[in-house]
Amino acid sequence: MKHNLRNIGLAWMTGLILAACAASPTPGSTPVSGVAAPGSTTQQPTASSPIANNPIPSATPQPAATPSSVATRPVQATPEDAEVTEPADCEHPAGHMVIASLESSLLNKPLDYRVYLPPCYEEQTGERYPVLYLVHGQSYNDDQWDRLGADEAAGRLITAGEIAPLILVMPRDRVWSQPDEDMFGRAVVEELIPFIDEHYRTLADRSHRAVGGLSRGAGWAVHLGLSQWKLFSAFGAHSPATFWSDALQFRTWLKEIPTGLLPRIYVDAGDHDRPEILDAAKRFVALLAQFGIPHEWYLFPGYHDEAYWSAHVEKYLRWYASPWGEELP
Repeated sequence: MKHNLRNIGLAWMTGLILAACAASPTPGSTPVSGVAAPGSTTQQPTASSPIANNPIPSATPQPAATPSSVATRPVQATPEDAEVTEPADCEHPAGHMVIASLESSLLNKPLDYRVYLPPCYEEQTGERYPVLYLVHGQSYNDDQWDRLGADEAAGRLITAGEIAPLILVMPRDRVWSQPDEDMFGRAVVEELIPFIDEHYRTLADRSHRAVGGLSRGAGWAVHLGLSQWKLFSAFGAHSPATFWSDALQFRTWLKEIPTGLLPRIYVDAGDHDRPEILDAAKRFVALLAQFGIPHEWYLFPGYHDEAYWSAHVEKYLRWYASPWGEELP
């Protein structure tokens, strides 16, 4: 493969190139010192900030692409023997997953994706929902967030009234090169987002759209969250493997974003994550601090693996959905 793991860059101040696939780390690694303890945060925008009050509508073109290979399955948000209170005439009380592909003019193959629809989506036809885009890590595909339990966690939290109902979209990235060569990012912005907004009942504005990712997917979340700030009001970078080609762009992007429209930012990593990933995360949050950008930075126990991410899925969803819950009556 022409573009392989070494094309994923992390250490943009030292020129280091990172291999960022989500393989299991070596036990016994020492945690990085000199970073914020778990639970520490910096001040962040609230729902009353200009971010929430001044949404920027999506102006992306409508795609000519069409869906194919559509399948659905219900979501089991609680154990089978647990009692579930089903709303009257609600076919999917915990929500359900749509698995489909989108023909793309930018990619060599169709863009596979999954969409989690919240409880009673079909019946509550007058409702529109925020959308969270979740990108998988390198060597995985669009089923990773699904396997980690994002849909089940969303169903539980929504049913319990702990977060606002939302739609999750999980696209598949097939190529492991940089954003200027991998057209995945453009396909998400120019084709997938317009398609989702056209075919699902979304709240199609910036203040109700967020993006997050794992490892290389976190690199995409940073890339899209900063370069496409008019589309996303928040982004989360979980064990971030940022792109080296983005390194020189970060300062420019941060300077271009109006103060009142700065996105909400969440960054986390395991204390036994790979040293290069921890270094990259520290550099990124240091840059945010240098620019006075509000953000949240967490260093939790764990490695660069699915056990770490699955343990934090619910926490991630609560963070993404927090401003949308404040809008509920």
